[in-house]
Amino acid sequence: MQPSLVAAGEVAGTFETAPDAKAAVDRLCTLYAASIGSLREALKTYLEGGPPPSQAERRSGAFAYPELRITYLPEGPVPPVSRAFGKFSESGVYAQSITNPELFRAYLTDQIELLAGEYEITIETGLSTQEIPFPYVLDAGGEFSLDEVRPAELVRHFPYADLSRIDDALPNGERVLDAGGPRPLSLFDALRTDYSLQRVRHYTGTPYEDVQQFILFTNYHRYMDAFVEWAIGQVQSPDSEYEALSAAGFVRIDATTQNPHKVIEEAPWRRFQMPSYHLVAPNGRGISLVNIGVGPSNAKTATDHLAVLRPECWLMIGHCGGLRHSQRLGDYVLAHAYLRYDSVLDRVLPREIPIPPIAEIQIALAEAVANVSGDKGQALKRRLRTGTVVTYDDRNWELRYAQEARRINQSRSIAVDMESATIAANGFRLRVPYGTLLCVSDKPLHGELKLPGAANVFYQRSVSEHLRAGIETVEILKREGSAALHSRKLRSFDEPPFR
Repeated sequence: MQPSLVAAGEVAGTFETAPDAKAAVDRLCTLYAASIGSLREALKTYLEGGPPPSQAERRSGAFAYPELRITYLPEGPVPPVSRAFGKFSESGVYAQSITNPELFRAYLTDQIELLAGEYEITIETGLSTQEIPFPYVLDAGGEFSLDEVRPAELVRHFPYADLSRIDDALPNGERVLDAGGPRPLSLFDALRTDYSLQRVRHYTGTPYEDVQQFILFTNYHRYMDAFVEWAIGQVQSPDSEYEALSAAGFVRIDATTQNPHKVIEEAPWRRFQMPSYHLVAPNGRGISLVNIGVGPSNAKTATDHLAVLRPECWLMIGHCGGLRHSQRLGDYVLAHAYLRYDSVLDRVLPREIPIPPIAEIQIALAEAVANVSGDKGQALKRRLRTGTVVTYDDRNWELRYAQEARRINQSRSIAVDMESATIAANGFRLRVPYGTLLCVSDKPLHGELKLPGAANVFYQRSVSEHLRAGIETVEILKREGSAALHSRKLRSFDEPPFR
């Protein structure tokens, strides 16, 4: 595979010192815009019959991502800081290539300011050694015609998404750092981030720019219908904080949209594997609902890619099978632990690694159920049960019940599903706070199965309340502030400074 033609050190002269976080992000935006503009112009020239870019042009960093570099060299030892992020584990030079800095402006500014408020640092911006892959520019523009050009021909002359250079070695704890090189500032560099941003757009049918900081996952489309109904009401209310609803199929609803239900229903949302809906609030403080469907593979795919947007948290609010005789259809399960038989993360996060509950989210979920249901005291305890959820990768696990019963009993599991452990484990792996509130839709071990008639009655009664509990949880967490969410239990002893 052709490596990047931008060699280390060749564009070092582009680095400039920034006086503060705002100035640093402003220059990152300027450098990124220049690189995107140069790449688009070179593509346009080539596709119109002109020459490809020269090696000298590429070596100059014409198509390079910008880089943020922070240097911290104290005279003494690094002072301890108790918060989960915004701190250094040791002195040195920290650097990261950055994509789409305008999209990440608030995040970058906040993270830099946390460090600058705690330490004496030098902030620099310049061009990185990574080049922007041409497909991201083509997809973003839409005006280029590839009818006469084979993609393989473009790969010969332009930077492309070289998968040998994109991985999760850093969040997985597998990356060996260069002894004399800079340390990473965050979990994801520009190439990994852009890779995922394109897949968010592809899988969800929505612009990645519209994904909000609080994400709900579900495994039933009925939740999407209920969310859309509620979200339209929010958008149309003059007293609501929400500005718009970004819907699968790349449609956008605001207070001026005529017949919004029809617009959303007629959008091509069925083309997308994980149709999503984003209730947009200022500064990304709204709510996204993603229908991941059934199974751990989709759950991993969605969380792998959404993690690069550094959400405040994600919550699973799907259905489950109740495993206890005392449970009733419509009862809630607040997952406190997970029995991981989903398999998809075993190679990067071994099963023996515990997935701890995030206390702030657990409390918010329990409070939300009480607020929405109106249940208190013993009535709430009968309705809301805390315990272990077992997540399988086999929907027909019941056919092996004789073999599975012992492990279920030993684990004291109270519910079974196919997504919750995956979402929680990937939140742990990728440092995104997580939680699970499930609703018992059947009891497979006690003869209460989801037959069509009973299922419809159950759905009509339960979906609306369950969704409201998820939304209420988000509102509680928003009021408490993000600092409380990002627990130190998600961070290792040698973490990048940014969250």
